[in-house]
Order: sequence, then C-alpha cells, then structure tokens
Amino acid sequence: MNHDTAQPAAQAITTAETEGRPAIPQGYMEDAKGRLWPEKSVKATDKLQDQLVRKIFGYADDLSAQIARFKIHTNADIRAFQDLIDEQYGAKIGGNKGNVTFTSFDGRLRVAVAIADNLEFGPELQAAKALIDECIEDWSEGANENIRALVNHAFQTDKAGNINRESVLSLRRMQVDDKRWQNAMQAIADSIRVVGSKQYIRIYSRPAADAKWQLVPLDLAGV
Repeated sequence: MNHDTAQPAAQAITTAETEGRPAIPQGYMEDAKGRLWPEKSVKATDKLQDQLVRKIFGYADDLSAQIARFKIHTNADIRAFQDLIDEQYGAKIGGNKGNVTFTSFDGRLRVAVAIADNLEFGPELQAAKALIDECIEDWSEGANENIRALVNHAFQTDKAGNINRESVLSLRRMQVDDKRWQNAMQAIADSIRVVGSKQYIRIYSRPAADAKWQLVPLDLAGV
C-alpha cells in the first residue's frame, strides 16, 4: 500500500457523527475527518508526530491544571490573611482596589497582588480630539508642531482599531493655558469607562535583603 496517498486506505472506516466520541478500535488511528485508518497504513513520521503532540499535551494539560489549582489556593490564602488583618485592625490592606504586597520576614521573598482596570473610551473622546485640533490650528506656529505630533500619535489606532490608552492619558499631564484645551482634557476624563478588571499575582525573590528583586517566571516565554 502506498503510504503517501492522500486518500484513506480501503479498510478505512468513517465514524458515525454522534454527540460523544466513539471508542477507536485497537489497531486503528482516527484522522481529522473522523475516519479510522489501520495503523499499518499510517506513515511512521505521522505516528511519531502524533505521539510527540500527545506527549507534550499531556504534560501541558497537567501543568495547566496545577497552575489553576495554584491560583485558587493562592487567592484563598491571601483572602484568609487579609480577613485576619481586617478582623484585627478593622481595615482591609490595600484598600478597595486590592493592590497589596506581602514580604517574607527575611525580606527575600515577595508576593505582589495587583488589580488592573480594563478601560475603554466613550464618545466624549471625539469631542476632545475636535477641541484639541481647534486649539492647535489657532495657536502660532513653532513648538505647536511638536504638540500636534504628540496628539496625532495619541489618537492613532492600531490594527485592531484601538487607541493607545497611555498616549491619550499622557496628554492630560500637559499644562496648557487655553480653555478649549482644558475642556478637551475634561472630555477625555469623562470618556473613560471601566469595563472590567483583572488580577495579577507576581512572585519575586532575591538572594539578600539589599539585592534587586527577581521575578519568578510563571509563563513559558519567561522561563
């Protein structure tokens, strides 16, 4: 039999479409279309690739479950400690935002919890852009070209059509004595919408109390 053929072998069986996955008979392998192939008709490299992917997936699936359990237990431990502090002092450490840092007694280990808001801009942002453009057009030439460049950069969208939040908010730090500019900055502030938040837990260590903190990588790229 030609192992390189793109069509199933004559013995191949098409599995019935059911809600659950049917058991694969011993000696067969299922392809992406749900057809069963005798193992002897499958190329050796395809078998090895299948084994490789399943082996890596097995480790990754177990590791993902461990990370999920770690996150659950970590949050529970942090919540219990915060409840203890709340009971003792009557105030939650970190305040309502939940940002807080825990450090070991020897100063060599640290757990930092941060809550980051997910923001988006409302229609007021377009009014702010119009006011800013009006200001720049009326001001004299010269340094205003630099301001125009900053504004254009701030309101430039990425491939997904999103505006860079940090660049827009950075405009509010500029001190400009023009009522229209000030109204534009207020429009930017009014346009901000908090659409959700995400918790980040970062773990650090250092060899000595006066050494630089090193992040413990918990992602594949950081290891």
